[in-house]
Amino acid sequence: MENKNINIKSSFLASKSFIIAVLSVGCLLLLLFVFQAGVFVGARKAGFSYRWSDNYHRNFGGPRTGFMGMMNVIGSRDFMNANGVFGQIIKIEDKQLVIKSREGMEKIVLLKDNTAIRFFRDLVKPGDLKVDSYIVVIGSPNDVGQIEAKFIRVMP
Repeated sequence: MENKNINIKSSFLASKSFIIAVLSVGCLLLLLFVFQAGVFVGARKAGFSYRWSDNYHRNFGGPRTGFMGMMNVIGSRDFMNANGVFGQIIKIEDKQLVIKSREGMEKIVLLKDNTAIRFFRDLVKPGDLKVDSYIVVIGSPNDVGQIEAKFIRVMP
């Protein structure tokens, strides 16, 4: 009887129906995994977009009226340049500068190891920067509204 039981089990495991059922379950699990990965990526993108739009004015300085009021401020000075700043150094802390722009707005500039700092043609070190000096900064904004400096020109 036990031998017959083993033959029935082995014939069932080798049957076409069992193989199709196992492959179907495997394909279903794979599809569910791919779907879940898509949901995860979509949720991350939506979260980033949501946080970015909520902090638009804080990160980039305008428009204060939001995206829908943008047509009213085109050509106005309500926008701030997020990729750089021109102004006076009012504070220096480690690798971070606080710059007061011509409009009176303060911007935080982060110095990186690869930031090029020039006075005329000469390369200068971050330690050579002084409070009350005027500089032009070119860089890129990070997600908290600071400028990561790529190039700084010290003005005479």
